[in-house]
Amino acid sequence: MATLDNDYLKYPERSYGMDHDRYEWKMLQDRKAVQWPNGKKIALWVNVGLQFFPLNQKGIPFKVPGGMTKPYPDLRHYSLRDYGNRVGIYRFFKAFDRFGIAPTFAMNTRLAERLPYLVGTLKERGNEIICHGYDMDSLHYGGQDMKEEEALIARALDGLRSLTAQDIKGWISPAKNESANTPDILASNGISYFCDWANDEMPYDFSTKNGTLVAMPLPTELDDYFIINNNLHAAEDWADQVTDAFEFLLEESSIGGGRVLGLNIHPWVLGQPHRIQYLERVLEKLSSHPAVWSTSGGEIATTWKNQQ
Repeated sequence: MATLDNDYLKYPERSYGMDHDRYEWKMLQDRKAVQWPNGKKIALWVNVGLQFFPLNQKGIPFKVPGGMTKPYPDLRHYSLRDYGNRVGIYRFFKAFDRFGIAPTFAMNTRLAERLPYLVGTLKERGNEIICHGYDMDSLHYGGQDMKEEEALIARALDGLRSLTAQDIKGWISPAKNESANTPDILASNGISYFCDWANDEMPYDFSTKNGTLVAMPLPTELDDYFIINNNLHAAEDWADQVTDAFEFLLEESSIGGGRVLGLNIHPWVLGQPHRIQYLERVLEKLSSHPAVWSTSGGEIATTWKNQQ
């Protein structure tokens, strides 16, 4: 039976706290308390995933969550994703405007190329747009050739900046999947904050070879796809879990400073006629509370950064 080489157990970064130098080891309660504008306690970040899942997905190195699951052509799932970008999103717009919500739109560049009318609507609204990669089948992953990834990120960012006429500063990788090089490449392409890591509830500085990014907390645990499609909970359960999280964070903010409530939602999930009422229920509760500041991901990152 083969034995492991002694080098296998050597950790050059081994120390108290983290075994890497990407961010500082510090418990949440030991960090500087954040004060949101006008004395607000909760920064509400509603992030909308606008995604394109190719019908002929390659699935390299894995099939992306939410992608095609049936033999080609999987029109059943392809057309449902398309439904979100043609029907469900307009229910989202109506709900955001009704309750005074300032959403952030995380958009695949390939979707922006395919649906200019949707890009035009987003530009008219004036909300922040961040890049969600090129498309949901163009993954970033360990072992990927760095030049290939550099070209993919540049294609996604250059294309989305051109199509939206916005200086895109935020990023979410498709499936929140990265290689070890992804943050470094993002920083070199003008990104200031990214949302792939789910290891915190507040923003924090993330070191790269090309400067510092802000890692923004967009919890997978409150993602509508994760709760409804993955965990097989009812939409009402999603609404209850968001409410529970809000009430806990609000109580915590009384002793720890401002908190972030990040909601990652998708128009092909919550934009359905049998589910939209639960999104409306959540937005009504949150928007009517005097402690809530509804704003974009970029504004949260900037406000936090200016207080550090």
